[in-house]
Amino acid sequence: MGAVLTSTLFSPLLSASTNKLQSYQAEYDILRQGERHGSAFRRLSVTNEQCELSYKSDIKWMIFNDKRSEQATFDCANGDIKPLTYVMERKGTGPDRKYTLKFDHQTKTVLSNRSKYPLEINWENGVQDLISYQAQMRLDLLAGKKEFDYPIVDKKGKARHYRFEILGTETISLPYGNVETIKAKRVYNNDKRQALAWFAPSMDYLLVRMWKGEKGVEQFDVQLRSYEVKK
Repeated sequence: MGAVLTSTLFSPLLSASTNKLQSYQAEYDILRQGERHGSAFRRLSVTNEQCELSYKSDIKWMIFNDKRSEQATFDCANGDIKPLTYVMERKGTGPDRKYTLKFDHQTKTVLSNRSKYPLEINWENGVQDLISYQAQMRLDLLAGKKEFDYPIVDKKGKARHYRFEILGTETISLPYGNVETIKAKRVYNNDKRQALAWFAPSMDYLLVRMWKGEKGVEQFDVQLRSYEVKK
């Protein structure tokens, strides 16, 4: 699930009547050991069969500060998410960073602002970026799937797989209120990192909480504060 809120599992709402993504906005608190250290904001805009998902987070902890923004566009027709562009910017403690990706589904290539030439990766069917896979996973949850495996091109242009599995159901208390959820975990190749996510079936599997740890120590806990479906 990457760094703080980058490549997290925040997933958009689905129209129950049409099985199409709906525009929405959501706010989250970013916690560490029970104390609030920042906030995150997500917005999905849907125009015909194309979606734009934007994200911003602002975190302050002791002398550390981190501001991030992500923006992705992708085709979202017929239950298949196809990434088109991805932009990530990071500012704060340490060097500033900016990454961009462009996906060409006809030539099966990916362009990056870090390279003059197409990336040397093995194009896989269903390839996603660090945001678009979240939308695809949300659709897969609605379809009743229990295991998930997505080929990803990350912000640095590296190909990898994100794998998840369902653990069960759980009712959790959030700034938003009490919510019945489906609990999932990301499957890593080792036990050093842990990542958990909670999705609310009553909200069309909106992700309402995400927790990440490393070697058993909590890194952050992201919890839903508010959301609104846009007409």
